[in-house]
Amino acid sequence: MILLQRLGIDLPIIQAPMAGVQGNALVAAVCNAGGLGSLPCAMLNIETMRAELVAIKANTDKPFNVNFFCHTLPVPSAEREVLWRAALAPYFKEHGIDAATLPTGLGRAPFTSEAADVLEAFKPAMVSFHFGLPSPELLARVRSWGALIVSSATTVEEAIWLEAHGVDAVIAQGLEAGGHRGIFLSDDLSTQVGTMALLPQIVDAVKVPVIAAGGIADARGVAAAMKLGAAAVQIGTAYMLCPESTTSANHRAALKSEAARHTALTNLFTGRPARGIVNRLMRELGAISPAAPAFPLATAAIAPLRASAERAGSGDFSPLWSGQNASGCKEIPAAQLTRELAAGI
Repeated sequence: MILLQRLGIDLPIIQAPMAGVQGNALVAAVCNAGGLGSLPCAMLNIETMRAELVAIKANTDKPFNVNFFCHTLPVPSAEREVLWRAALAPYFKEHGIDAATLPTGLGRAPFTSEAADVLEAFKPAMVSFHFGLPSPELLARVRSWGALIVSSATTVEEAIWLEAHGVDAVIAQGLEAGGHRGIFLSDDLSTQVGTMALLPQIVDAVKVPVIAAGGIADARGVAAAMKLGAAAVQIGTAYMLCPESTTSANHRAALKSEAARHTALTNLFTGRPARGIVNRLMRELGAISPAAPAFPLATAAIAPLRASAERAGSGDFSPLWSGQNASGCKEIPAAQLTRELAAGI
């Protein structure tokens, strides 16, 4: 329980940061229940991030986590953008969208010194990263506040790399996990394995605490992960129906339907593999497309299609992120869910 003591939390439950489906309300609810709430910051501008942090502090005095992506910004490829928009052309026509008027944009920013400037005033207990780690200079700033530095590993090699680069704990992200894969040492998706296979291998390979993530949706899964050596468990999908989540009506309906049993890794929505419920776009273009621009450039052309479909009550072009096990999704307060998840410990 060293990790829990260092974080100052009572329960080994970390709410996974889920950009687009949550904000400060979910963070505070989980923290106040004794777990560790997490704020996803990859899609927030500086002012919005500051406002969310102020709201968290106003609603809880407990420790919390903030999460950032640390990808390298890609060089836009005009040729690839043309191919991508050509692949989407039939959908643009169907929705009456003029592709020539669509802007290009990044959509998700990596961790920056400007973000660190804001964070310094709030001193979160933990700062977690996805896609590796930021620069040593930025890590040093985070460490200077006393925050624990954590990042996701999808292979044993990534876990060893993260430990060598100074993390305080490793998140073992199994293949079942919803949302973006944390993969960063390779683009080879065949290296990705399930949580219960990955977790004990990482536990044996590193000396830092290991946090299990992926496919864990109830107290039985939490207990199993802890028996395999996890110091804590990070859970996302199970929280997506809680009233504190901002999950859209279309997304909530999908999570409650039979469709949630069929998820796949797809690069269509952002340009990087992420697990979501299979929808029309994934079925018709194939879940992984070589035409999709590099992360996060694919987002710009998808955004107007998503908006148009969602106005009509459809999730055909929405990233319906979900892990492989949505059975734990409950429409109950997040505090109650947090305590239920920890009941078997």
